[in-house]
Amino acid sequence: MIVWISFIVLVTIFLGLDLFVFNRNAHVISTKEASKFTALWVGIALAFTAVIYFIYDAGYLANPDQLSGADAALKYLTGYLIELSLSIDNIFVIAVIFKSFSISTKYQHRVLFWGIVGALVFRALMILFGIALINEISWMTYIFGGFLLYTAYSMLSSKEEEFDPKTSKIYKFAKKLFPVTDRIEGQQLFIKKMGKRIATPLFLALVVIEITDILFALDSIPAILAITKDPFLVFSSNILAIMGLRSMYFFLSNLLDKFQYIHYSLVAILAFVGLKMLFVHYIHLPEWISLVVIFVSLLVGALFSIYYPATPQEKEKQKESLNTEK
Repeated sequence: MIVWISFIVLVTIFLGLDLFVFNRNAHVISTKEASKFTALWVGIALAFTAVIYFIYDAGYLANPDQLSGADAALKYLTGYLIELSLSIDNIFVIAVIFKSFSISTKYQHRVLFWGIVGALVFRALMILFGIALINEISWMTYIFGGFLLYTAYSMLSSKEEEFDPKTSKIYKFAKKLFPVTDRIEGQQLFIKKMGKRIATPLFLALVVIEITDILFALDSIPAILAITKDPFLVFSSNILAIMGLRSMYFFLSNLLDKFQYIHYSLVAILAFVGLKMLFVHYIHLPEWISLVVIFVSLLVGALFSIYYPATPQEKEKQKESLNTEK
């Protein structure tokens, strides 16, 4: 438990520094600042690979799969890259939500901070539940694999409809629970008016983002369970990928138009992981193959985006497709 507690304390310290030191005052996060924090979070996550190696090599953690330090480090790194790559679609949906609720860039970081805190809790519960299901019911691996293949197919064939968070059932249900104001009162999620607590658009955007992240987790968590069922590897790789999502959002949100074919890279990654889960009892692939598939898929998508840019009409269709896949 010392390893688990130490990791959770470390994450809590990082969150505290982020909220109360680096971003204490609401401000517009520039691309330069976002790139620095993105590099920092990715650097921390990659450096944690060495920590994973040390923990498992020294036997400081329960190791039901009897993983060596090198195997554990490779599985952690593969899981982290899968989570990070699947977050790209999430970034675009978050941008649409902020635009729909007219949340200025100045206040977006605060909403994302609390969204990340909620995501940490929900994902921890979903990871534990998913691992328990697979351990107790072996054929759940096939269910997860089939679900990932279905998701990949849905991403390819999604209908072109405009996504508007304000028409979602989540938004309408939230408005029934408490009074809502259309005015943004600084970075406050709630305000008091005539003795009543009233939710601001920032809180409504937070609710929609939180539920959206849970929907995305339905894809990403089965994907990482195809790599390993070790609880600490799944939890740490997932959490560190989510921790870097905020800075990556500010870094990539303005660049997504330039990498329009990355969407198909994610389809390829999900399809590969889904097939891997379906044939897990028949074909055993070395972990480095998963790393190669992830890297090559993202590289091909990026190169196609650079050398074969889509027309404005095609870009608009791809945006609408991304909006509707969830």
